[in-house]
Amino acid sequence: MFSNHLKIAIRFTLITTLLFGIIYPLLMTAYAELVNRRQADGQLIRVNGTVVGSRIIGQSFASPRYFHGRPSAAGSGYDATSSGGSNYGLSSKKLIARIDQDTKAASADHPGEPVPAELVEASGSGLDPEISPAAALYQVDRIAKARGMTPEAVRQLLMSHIDQRQLGFLGEPRVNVLTLNLALDQQAP
Repeated sequence: MFSNHLKIAIRFTLITTLLFGIIYPLLMTAYAELVNRRQADGQLIRVNGTVVGSRIIGQSFASPRYFHGRPSAAGSGYDATSSGGSNYGLSSKKLIARIDQDTKAASADHPGEPVPAELVEASGSGLDPEISPAAALYQVDRIAKARGMTPEAVRQLLMSHIDQRQLGFLGEPRVNVLTLNLALDQQAP
């Protein structure tokens, strides 16, 4: 009797493993490739045939000529293979020191003005590709000066790259940092 139950359990385990561990994932991957190839492939952005990034994974921009995204604690920074936060608590001296350093750097062009929190606080994933319009507007003067553009020209370009709420009510307005920086390079190389 016991051996009969064991055989049934082993068969059930093998069948469900085959169905739900191999066949189902392969079918869903094939479906995604057929229906939404761009999304299934990571929404890669190409410039002249070369992949420069992904629309859904942030990357570091350190030059004053570019908009900067949120700081990243993922791996060595924006490492998609090691997504996650730093796990530092509010009393962590390392976290406080990093935020103080980032705040000083971000406020250099705007002394006395508060720095938008997302420019100095990392996200939970460490991979956010977007910032708020307010965080982007905070950076306009620095970029205009570094690129020899008028602040109004940079502001207009920024305004044209704001993604509104999905379906008019989901989420918040946001700006994809990579696509905005690529547009900046096209407008003022």
